[in-house]
Amino acid sequence: MSLKVLVVDDTPDNIDILRRVVSTLDCTVLVATSGERALSLINKNPPDLVLLDVMMPGIDGFEVCTQLRQNPKTADLPIIFVTGRQDDISLGFSVGGNDYITKPINTDEVVARVKHQLERLSLLREMQALNNELEQKVRDRTAKLAVANQQLREEINERRYMQDRLRYLAEHDFVTRLYNRNALDAHIADTIEAFQLRSQPANFLQIDLDRFRLINESCGCIAGDELLKECGELIANCLTKDDFFARIGGDRFAIVSNRQSNQAAQSLAHLIYQQFSEFSFEWDERSFNVGVSIAIVPFNLDIYSFDQLLIMADEVMYLAKKEGGKAISTYNENTPLAVVNRTRINWALRLVDALKFNHFRIFVQKINSLKDNPLGLHEPIKMEALVRLYDASNDQILTPDQFMPSAERFHLTPSIDRWMIEHVCLFLHDHPSLHQQISSISINLSALTLGEPDLCQYIASVLKKYQLPAKLLVFEITETERFVNIESAANMLLDISHLGCQISIDDFGSGYASFNYLRELPFDQIKIDGVFIRDMEHIEANYEMVRSIVDIAAKLNKPVVAEFVERESIATLLKSIGVHWGQGYHFHRPELLTPACIERLSQIKEVV
Repeated sequence: MSLKVLVVDDTPDNIDILRRVVSTLDCTVLVATSGERALSLINKNPPDLVLLDVMMPGIDGFEVCTQLRQNPKTADLPIIFVTGRQDDISLGFSVGGNDYITKPINTDEVVARVKHQLERLSLLREMQALNNELEQKVRDRTAKLAVANQQLREEINERRYMQDRLRYLAEHDFVTRLYNRNALDAHIADTIEAFQLRSQPANFLQIDLDRFRLINESCGCIAGDELLKECGELIANCLTKDDFFARIGGDRFAIVSNRQSNQAAQSLAHLIYQQFSEFSFEWDERSFNVGVSIAIVPFNLDIYSFDQLLIMADEVMYLAKKEGGKAISTYNENTPLAVVNRTRINWALRLVDALKFNHFRIFVQKINSLKDNPLGLHEPIKMEALVRLYDASNDQILTPDQFMPSAERFHLTPSIDRWMIEHVCLFLHDHPSLHQQISSISINLSALTLGEPDLCQYIASVLKKYQLPAKLLVFEITETERFVNIESAANMLLDISHLGCQISIDDFGSGYASFNYLRELPFDQIKIDGVFIRDMEHIEANYEMVRSIVDIAAKLNKPVVAEFVERESIATLLKSIGVHWGQGYHFHRPELLTPACIERLSQIKEVV
């Protein structure tokens, strides 16, 4: 009977690729295009393996995996995550994933990982069958124990072999045959305990191959696998029996060394680096030099988890490359550099927890009309939603400049943008009586967020979920200079516009391509970069830049918003050259979004 594999993905192209690849393994392929459909299908017709996409509208892949692991019937169901983000891998393992496949999808990788999990499943079922059969035989042959003793020993040995094989597969990487991430996690937990109880010294070494991607993509994944094997053997030859060696994943290896001094760990790192400086990888009559970058993190009392240790090693590697590509770098708590950056070490975990436990806060700043209002009429208010982070340990609010650089580095800005969309809409849904007092709320979208293919569907689903008119939302597009594909970005913005939302180009004037975006991107208004507004009274070039933007906007019949309006004199000057809206401390300092805040702002007359 052929095995059944369930492919869960909301992208037809990914489904087609995975269906074709899995079909070559003589498996029956089932398909689900959402998390909800996958759970329903699994309950009715359980598969033997699930290929599970992470990012899906509605229930995402992590939630699907969590629910399956909580159900005794599916607790042991093999699950392989399919993701395009490196940061999803650690979270995928934490919710119970067995393996992962990276996007864009590589057919050879899919075949290898699926075969690996199916072999593991087959062995597990075979072991269960042997256990059942063995127990029955023990009952049947009790009276003939002496005669059946030899046969029984053989069957017990067979079962032990299967158990040993399963344990091996669970703890080893199938490409290099080294210990895998799960085994490394367990060993590090033991090492942390030993250090805290007995002060037993240890060092963690993370080794990154510098040219693995070049070889893997230019020569194919078979060459990449062979390179990983050879590099694993090269590193292993430098180690002793006291060193624990594992492949973390991708092109990264790790060593937990129990050598007695940090200097010994440094010597080991230099030995490995020297070996790679003399090593070249030969493939298809070509020769490739393969360098390494090594980060060393000594264990200390502040280290309490495997994930924290990886983040510290990544931080050391990041700082080394930022400072010029130092090949071997050590985290040293006594150095000024480490003291300055210690608070940054935990940012990844803090931001993930902030998203999970809603530690972010929404502040708003009013956008004031610069038009004449002789009657002093109260008009619906325009405002911008601004993200803040609540630091519970110090009972304080953190501004974006304190956490967004780390969020960008760990590719968490799309998740934060989506959190803002969800919770702004939740606020509007919970307070329908305020809708008449609000003209619009602006929400920032980063370039990374705009590059996600399901963004428009997500916005549409949130608007539908909270039954909100799309006209209440204005999306401010930031970081336009980071757009990789301007045509794709324009199409996404057009789709969002068709929902009924407005589009604003934020920080206009900065970046070399700003004026070109007026032609390429659909938009409803322009927000001038505050760097030109702040000193336009005193710097003629800034004044002329602002005036030229206003003139272009007038010809396009688009309103203009000026940010960083901090003085009345600037507001008056902006009004005189035709700017429609002003935003800044002169009008309103950002405050927490509450019903009382909206009520109060709606009663303030808009005067310059």
